[in-house]
Amino acid sequence: MHTGLTIFPTDYAIPLPELALAAEERGFESLWVAEHSHIPTSRRSPWPGGGELPKMYYDTLDPFVALAAAAAVTSRIKLGTGICLVVQRDPIHTAKEVASLDRISGGRFLFGIGAGWNAEEMADHGTTFEGRFGLLRERVEAMVAIWTGKEIEYHGKYVDFDPIYMWPKPVQKPHPPIHVGGAFPGGARRAVRYGNGWLPIGGREDDIANQLPAFREMAGEAGRDPASIEVSAYGVAAQQKVWERYREAGLDRTVLGLPPADRETVLPILDQVAEWMD
Repeated sequence: MHTGLTIFPTDYAIPLPELALAAEERGFESLWVAEHSHIPTSRRSPWPGGGELPKMYYDTLDPFVALAAAAAVTSRIKLGTGICLVVQRDPIHTAKEVASLDRISGGRFLFGIGAGWNAEEMADHGTTFEGRFGLLRERVEAMVAIWTGKEIEYHGKYVDFDPIYMWPKPVQKPHPPIHVGGAFPGGARRAVRYGNGWLPIGGREDDIANQLPAFREMAGEAGRDPASIEVSAYGVAAQQKVWERYREAGLDRTVLGLPPADRETVLPILDQVAEWMD
């Protein structure tokens, strides 16, 4: 099982290049960052984690800029978005950013995507909450076409453009792996339909370890090889018993959540977890 890390890259957290290099040196497989363009002050949408929304959601850096900085100082660790809010982004521009980051990193990018949960944040970008999943699928399909085609066009309900050219293409072929966020069963169905991985948040009541057999059955019924779709428990507590449980369940990856704190707080956590992996 691969072990990754995730953090909200804020201006008060350990700088992401330093964290990425430290994680690579300790043998972590991947480093993922969150995305929120902003948080509306109305706060009408409840946080799925329960309680008051943590301050880090207001403060995160742009994920592609942050990961490009991390790519510049590392050579092996994979770098991912967890998650990129595709429904709040232009698909042509985002396809360019993904291809650029995959080039800069030498083919190390993991494209974690999702529709998000904050209806007011989406509305500020012109996205309706009710249509977000259809919009997500069309934007993903359009980006895949851009990465893999020469003269590309897409005509859907939400995304519509006539033939275009767009280079460079990503290093990874046919494109960087798409890890679809979301809980079971909805997120799982979307991962089976157009993803290379399923990226649900771990450690909640509907535990991923218990859902894994049903997910694999779902993939097989859809004509997909279950082994071809990676399953990652995302943002779980950095606790050895949690990590071991997901490893024993047969997950492909566990991504441990780090606090957006300084190096004196974060680096000892990396050292502790690295002992489990040895």
